[in-house]
Amino acid sequence: MSLLYRAKIGAGILKPKAKCTFPWISINNYSNTPPTQARIVIAGAGVVANSVAYHLVQNGWNDLIVLEQGKIGSGTSHFGSGTLGLFKPIAHRNLIWYSIKLYQQLQDMGYDIQMRQCGSINLAQTTDRLIALKRRMAYNIPTELHCELLSPNELKDLHPYLRVDDLSGAVWVPEDAVANPRAICDVLAILAQQGGAQYFEHTPVDKVLTQNLTVYGVETPKGVIKCEYFVNCAGMWARELGLQCSPQVRIPAYPAQHFYATTGRLTKLVDELMPIIRDYDAYTYAREYEGGYMVGWFEQEAKPAFEDIPLWDKAVNRIPELSTCKKPEIVNSPDNFTPDGRWILGETAEVNNYFVACGMNGNSLQGAGGIGKAVAEWIIEGEPTQDLLPFNVQRFLDVHNSRQYLQQRTKEVVGRHYAILYPFQCEYKYARKLRCSPLYSVLETKGAVFGIKMAYERALYFDSTYKRGDLKPLMPPGSFFKPKFFDFMREEFLACREGVGIIDMSSFSKIEIKRLCSNDVDIPVGAIVHTGMQNERARFRYFMVSPTSQQTRIYEWISSNLPPRSTIDLNDVTSMYTVINVVGPKANELLNELSNSDMRLAPFSYKKVNVGYASDVMVMSFTHTGEPGYCLYVPSEYALHVYYKLMAVGRDYGARDVGTLTQRFMRIERFIPFWAEELTSFTTPFEAGNSYHVKLEKKENFIGKPALQKQKEKGVTKQLVFFHLNDIDPDKDIWPWGGEPLYRNNEFVGTVTSAGYGFSADKLICVGFIHRPQSSNIKIITSDYIMSKDAVYQVDVAGVRFSLTPYLHAPPVISSVTFGQKYRPTVISYKSDISR
Repeated sequence: MSLLYRAKIGAGILKPKAKCTFPWISINNYSNTPPTQARIVIAGAGVVANSVAYHLVQNGWNDLIVLEQGKIGSGTSHFGSGTLGLFKPIAHRNLIWYSIKLYQQLQDMGYDIQMRQCGSINLAQTTDRLIALKRRMAYNIPTELHCELLSPNELKDLHPYLRVDDLSGAVWVPEDAVANPRAICDVLAILAQQGGAQYFEHTPVDKVLTQNLTVYGVETPKGVIKCEYFVNCAGMWARELGLQCSPQVRIPAYPAQHFYATTGRLTKLVDELMPIIRDYDAYTYAREYEGGYMVGWFEQEAKPAFEDIPLWDKAVNRIPELSTCKKPEIVNSPDNFTPDGRWILGETAEVNNYFVACGMNGNSLQGAGGIGKAVAEWIIEGEPTQDLLPFNVQRFLDVHNSRQYLQQRTKEVVGRHYAILYPFQCEYKYARKLRCSPLYSVLETKGAVFGIKMAYERALYFDSTYKRGDLKPLMPPGSFFKPKFFDFMREEFLACREGVGIIDMSSFSKIEIKRLCSNDVDIPVGAIVHTGMQNERARFRYFMVSPTSQQTRIYEWISSNLPPRSTIDLNDVTSMYTVINVVGPKANELLNELSNSDMRLAPFSYKKVNVGYASDVMVMSFTHTGEPGYCLYVPSEYALHVYYKLMAVGRDYGARDVGTLTQRFMRIERFIPFWAEELTSFTTPFEAGNSYHVKLEKKENFIGKPALQKQKEKGVTKQLVFFHLNDIDPDKDIWPWGGEPLYRNNEFVGTVTSAGYGFSADKLICVGFIHRPQSSNIKIITSDYIMSKDAVYQVDVAGVRFSLTPYLHAPPVISSVTFGQKYRPTVISYKSDISR
């Protein structure tokens, strides 16, 4: 075995005595033919794959083969800027932080990976950019990242070559670093080999073999390798490899052109500890490189790869010294980008034990260390050991994996890395109008401004000033302050509070669960069994509704937890039903008139009725808003008819269209937790205030019951709390939008998960989890602790703290009309375009 250091001491790798460089790696197999069996096979030998392999062997899982179609590190891993930036959203930052610690450890071990903690300067040319940076500072500082706001003049002390006269400010992050991507890729491969992993170059994976929807091997030009687990770390080829599987695995990552330039040594030698520059408003970054600079770009509108110099003049404007470089070397280093700009990690929905780690979005080194650890632990433990929900591969549908879709989306996803993403106001412009409700076209004529969720078009709000024939209304320029469409939202809320609001919520995921056969029909081919196909009186059937983003994940979760030889049948019926929320105190009278049925339903019950001439409409007595009303599940062929009847007859009840942003604010004010914001796989019902949904006294066991029983006995360490903001002017001050830190008596105790405007209270509101401060030896949190008279709560909004009033339950809302109150309609004439 031709390796530099093969010896081990205990469980660790022997520390080299001198600095080591790695111009090549010798593969640790004596022949060029892989074994026919291994526990784990990894496709790809870039820095991410090598990190996964390294962390697996560190945990004793060394029956491991890494297959590389070229040579180790020959893909995108040897491009890369080598920048390591911590000034990110918390989920990203936590993984990057581990990466930096790992790389520093490798450096301390004596490996020459050119690791330098030079820090970074994040520039703001505009007021809005400065607000964006201040918001990011606010949630990073209390979670132990050092960052400091600097004036333009103070920047000169850190970077004397910087032009600063057009800047509004900047944020200095001293723990950011640079390193050599190729060297780290090589070191991790060597350490993985020392731990027992076997590497084989020039050995592509042609096909992943499955049996009973579970990985059982891979096919290569050198033969089949049987395995229990497969990890796709194939970088730019990950999507194509996902298609070489039966069933096909969706991995929506697509390469885009990605440019950087190097200057070589300049007349004035650049100090190797010169900070990284991120000039977001110029879509440009720059770092010291071999005595000169490396300058790169995240272009506003990129081109899919393999399709002239981009923003060099922007870089020269920021660092005038670059003008002395007459012939910069321009490199187009294509890299994989994902539809939402986030990494793709985890176990796939289609095939058990098929894991993915790809979609590094232009910087594979940055996350590789933390990603390798997270994916390795996921494989070993059978579930994530940290919250990886933003990166879970199961957040996608087949539509996201379409080549045409990815080619369009990739154009803008590159530039969004450096764009100002105003909360709920920055919608994608490409790859739109793919998944549309049957009501889409008519809502468009009513002034709807649409956004997307899981590629589904949803009306965010309605421009009530729009008239037919006008140009279609568009989302106005974004703001961190009161949204420019706020008055439209207030009108929509008043309709829900005093009359009837009509909300198209068809994007919600809908799954039908049923058991057809009463006998065991899992029998050998050729055998016969007597069984009945039961009618409605003798079979069970459930209709499950879940948030839009859960469509893939919830189906996979149910499927994977069904017992063997189950006769339970699952069917995704999302597209079969149009969902219309009929919200407000007059919803009861409206549906009574349209259905000729008694609509006095108990809360959380349902019945099938006719609405207008449409039959088999499921009417459920809840609205996702906390307001009275109903949720109508309409067979899609009846959708337009039901909608027109609701709007025509409902005109006399004050009916109007309402968007999902207003619905969002209403559910926050009613303290209704939501998936991916308050509810995650790391949140329990007791922590989220949903204990009334848990029946521990039921005799049957269910997944997680022992853990919930233990938590009920011992108490929780975090609790979801509702807040009113005080002393903040909604018309002048920056709004909280989510992610803001929460303080109790000047100690950091939690983070805002959702925020908005409480129309009933006429106040800004938010919800967030509260835990004990780090200084406390007590971890259990109680209602008395939260509501103590001595507790003073504050929220930090872009560097300014505002006082908060806490509530364990939603404050009471006074309605001007009582649900069920008799309402006398007024006779009006209907316009033909409404009543048709």
